[in-house]
This record gives sequence, C-alpha cells and structure tokens, in this order.
Amino acid sequence: MVAGRLFNVSGVTRAMSAEGLRLLFPLAALHAGLWPFLWIIVWSFDLPFAATSLPGHWHAQEMLIGSFGGALLGFLTSALPEWTDTPRLHGRPLLLLASLWATARTIGILGADAVWLIGLLLDQAWILVMLVYALRLAIARRTTDLLGFVLFLGTLAAAAAALRLAIAVEDHDMAEMAIRIAGLALLGLFGLALARITVPVTNLMLDPSEETSPYRPHPGRANLSAGLTMLVILAEFLGASEPVRGYLMVAAGAAFLDRVAEGFVGREGLTFELAGLWLSSAFAGTGLLICGLAFVGLPLPWLGGLHLTMMGGLGLGVLQVLSIAGLLHTGQPLLFSTTTRLAIATLLLAVFFRCLPEFLPALSLPLGSHGLSATFFAIAFLLWTWAYLPLLWSPVTIDQERC
Repeated sequence: MVAGRLFNVSGVTRAMSAEGLRLLFPLAALHAGLWPFLWIIVWSFDLPFAATSLPGHWHAQEMLIGSFGGALLGFLTSALPEWTDTPRLHGRPLLLLASLWATARTIGILGADAVWLIGLLLDQAWILVMLVYALRLAIARRTTDLLGFVLFLGTLAAAAAALRLAIAVEDHDMAEMAIRIAGLALLGLFGLALARITVPVTNLMLDPSEETSPYRPHPGRANLSAGLTMLVILAEFLGASEPVRGYLMVAAGAAFLDRVAEGFVGREGLTFELAGLWLSSAFAGTGLLICGLAFVGLPLPWLGGLHLTMMGGLGLGVLQVLSIAGLLHTGQPLLFSTTTRLAIATLLLAVFFRCLPEFLPALSLPLGSHGLSATFFAIAFLLWTWAYLPLLWSPVTIDQERC
C-alpha cells in the first residue's frame, strides 16, 4: 500500500486525471455512499426541490444513471483503450467528461424539477460521448467486439432521456418503464464486462506469476446473459404482455446463473476476490428469475426481485470491479485488504435488509428496512473510498498497472 494520504495538489491532479477509473471510481463511490443516505435517513424519502415529481423516481435515476453510471464511465474510459491498444482518455477531456456527469448529479441529489432539461442534456452528453468513443474505436480497429457496448449505451441514453422527461411531465408509467429499461441496459453492460474481465482475473488468482492460463472457460455462452437481457429490453419497449416479458426474464436470469459456474475453480473461487464476481451473477440471475416468475403469475414479490438484481447484482458487481481494477491499475497485488472485505460484507447486509422485508412483509426492523439498507450501502462504498482513494490519487502509482 502507498504510505501517506496527502499529496501535493499538482500531483493529485495529475494522478486523478491520468485515466478514467482513477477519477470516476471515487466520485461514483462517494455518490453511491451519500445519495441513499441523504434521501432516506436525512430527507425521509423526500427531496428539497422535488415540487411535483415522485422522489422515488429521482432515487432510481440517481442510483442507476448516477452511481452505477459514474462507475460505468470510469470503467469504459479505462477499459476501451486497453482492449483496443489505443491511447487512454486523460487530462482535460477526461475532467470535462467527469464534470458533465457530476453537474447532473447535483441536480439529481436536490431533485430540482425546475432544471430537469439541463440535467437531461448533461446526462445525454456524457453517455453519447461514450457511445461515439466506443464506436470510433470499433471502426478504427475494425472490430465488432465493442458493438454490444455501443448498443447498450444507446439504450441507456434513450432510457435516461425518457426518465427525465417522464419525471418532468409526471408520466409515472413512462417513468417506471424507463427505470426498468435503464436498469436492464446497465445489467447488459455488466454482462459484457464480466465476459471480458472474469478470465484474466481468475487466471491471475490461480497463477499470480502470470506464467500460465489454467482457466479457459467455454466461449460459447460468454455473451448469452447480455444477449438475453437485450431481448427483455426489446419486449419491454414493444409493450409485450407480462407473461412474454416474464419468460424472457427467466431465460436471462438462467443465463446469469450459468455464469456462477465460473467460480468453480477450487478454493480460489471462494476468496473475496473471485466470489464477488460469481455471487453478483447469482444475485442478478435469481432476481431476474423472481421478477420473471412474478410476471408469469406466481405469488412472488416483484420489487424484491428487482432490488436483488440491481442492489445485489449490479451493486456488488460494481463494488467488485472497483476493487479489482483499483488494485491492478495501481500496481498492487490482487489481494483485498480487510477494509475492502468489510465493504463487501457490508454491502451484502444492505442487500439482505432491503430484500428480506419484500419476502416477509410482517417483519419489523429497527430504523426500518430502508433505513438499515441505506446505512449499510453508504458504509460499504465509503469504506471502499477510504481504502482506494490514496492509491488512485497518488502520483506514485501512475503507469504501474498490472493489466
């Protein structure tokens, strides 16, 4: 670990703007830690300037487009150049891109109905910049490997715009559909990312010397979860019946559960470093199964399945990627610290306390399920920030990545 937590301003600026994840991962983690705590604990499910809109819709937008979107922005601005062997985005262009995301978050945190159009344009700007960036790299390298990311980014942009508009005109049905599509788009992007990172990370755990590649999964199903998730999105957009959407959700859930087999690599698969990857797939798959079966007609809590998918699948997946990439891109061994392990365990508690009451409605908890869940969720991402900020914003770790 890098000694000391304070660096000179120029050094910090140079480090934080050296690549996307160094800047955006801490910002996204801070947003994920502060937003639910402010909304639930401080403002009691209300927002200071949400005059007519439903605060719950702002909540969904800020968790999906804000927290998870910020993590996505940091991941793609670092991963896309690495995958295509091109210069990474850094310096002023990166700072400008991050400022678009951050300014939109200010509007979201306050629930500022009056300036919804500005928020819409800001979010569209950074999402579409990433879409064009990915498309340009795909064309320049003459590869189709990035087209899935382009497709899901386009879907995310459309859903984010529809959600902002629906909040403004108080079209609650449109807002609910946009929330579902935005969440599914992020889930699809997560599935694509898993297909890229699971193999090298698993091989690094199995052979830290990196001399061999003992883990070689069958490539045939690598993108199955993302592909089936896109079918669910299409069914949602086309207004398919609930049973049709339900069966497609079951199929997508099964595809995510299939990824759990990637953890069957011996005792290393039970370590925090690998278990979080397959466990996030297990949460996403189980949540989609519950949602799908509820749509088909079984007496299951759809909202419980939704939060298991988004908080458990996406939330744990994001925290896991932040933790792995944060180490490898700063030249550290792939070994989670006690603080990181505590953050992961705390996030699991947040998922447990948010989902359990959906399945046991009569259950009474101190602070309520939402209060406990928001508190643990905030603690998890703030713990991550405490552990990784000194690494990511240290000039000593620039150009030290191991991937």
